[in-house]
Amino acid sequence: GISALTSAWVSGCPVVVRAGRAPQFRWGSGSLQEIDHLPLVAAVTKQAGTVFETSAIAERVQAAARAAITPHRGPVFLDLPLEVIYSTAAVELPEPRPVEVIEPDFDEVTRAATLLAAAERPVIIAGSDAYAGDAVAALREAAEVLRIPVFANGMGRGVVPPGHPLAFTRVRRRALDGADVVAVVGAPLDFRLGFGDFGDAQVVHIVDSPAALAGHRPLAAAPTGDLRLIMSTIAGYQGIRADHTDWVELLRAGENAARAADAAELTAQTDPIRPGRVYGELLRVLDPDAVTIGDGGDFVSYAGRYLEPAVPGSWLDPGPFGCLGTGLGYAMGARVTHPDRQVCLLMGDGAAGFSLMDVDTLVRHRLPVVMVVGNNGVWALEKHPMRAMYGYDVGADLQRGLGYDAVVRALGGAGETVE
Repeated sequence: GISALTSAWVSGCPVVVRAGRAPQFRWGSGSLQEIDHLPLVAAVTKQAGTVFETSAIAERVQAAARAAITPHRGPVFLDLPLEVIYSTAAVELPEPRPVEVIEPDFDEVTRAATLLAAAERPVIIAGSDAYAGDAVAALREAAEVLRIPVFANGMGRGVVPPGHPLAFTRVRRRALDGADVVAVVGAPLDFRLGFGDFGDAQVVHIVDSPAALAGHRPLAAAPTGDLRLIMSTIAGYQGIRADHTDWVELLRAGENAARAADAAELTAQTDPIRPGRVYGELLRVLDPDAVTIGDGGDFVSYAGRYLEPAVPGSWLDPGPFGCLGTGLGYAMGARVTHPDRQVCLLMGDGAAGFSLMDVDTLVRHRLPVVMVVGNNGVWALEKHPMRAMYGYDVGADLQRGLGYDAVVRALGGAGETVE
């Protein structure tokens, strides 16, 4: 059960099962009254409920798991009072029910395929749901058949692996500024994508359920449903196709120039060490299928720029809300799920303050993880904007030179400081 839950957490779809006391649960002569958690979590979960009967636990947990992975995926909260957990009941485990496949509107899919094929300067952006929806092979085939440049974010990174002629990372702004059709597959049109404001480009939003569809801007096409079916249908499109060779070559020239400029940062001899040099060294030792986890702001932003996962689902970060402190939990789940792959956790020093004590858990359960902390002694993503806007900053400094390696050694791990 724990392995299943950690795997779900790594995929971005946690099922949170909380053991707690029911309201006004009496213990001995005293009376304990707890906060009602459901209203606190209802707004940020797909479902939230309390299990009041021991006999209902199995059925409710199975239903919660199914709800969490049903598109559009998301967290589910179950509250299990202690008297329910500590009681017994004879139950027959329910038969697992498969997740229903949402059939797309194929007229809408054809509309999207026609726009992409006929465009002069199309772009595809692949998000986490392309990975979670098992649409990686279909998306890659569609890009190759129609010759469309691909960018990716979240766990969609690696959908088209580094070195592929249609894989791009460095020239996204140039591509979006010049595109005439942009297809966003399996990602929300949130602030990470400028809320879908791509200039004069027509926007195609391809998502796994109607609930995930953008409603704040006009869409030229909006297929919803099983992403694998949608992308396979686009790959099989037989209509008129424009030649995108010049567009791909233009972006490739920009990509190559940007990479050449990066070389100096990746090998920089400076004191103190610049973040780019840290990632230059990591690029030499990380395997193509390594699971890399970003837990931080400024320092981790460089990871997003320089590290390019070759396998989708192998990049994890704090997500659009920047929930720092997730790194150690992600690392545990990744190590349990992938015992034979490298797991590398990249942390800012601020993020390390949230969860570094969980190194104790890694040590106790023999879960080897390499952790790299970028120690610049500040909340950099807060300090610099405050200085720029107001001329001063408040509460943005951390303890410079703090020995995070000493903390890890004290908890039973290995550590050193590199200056």
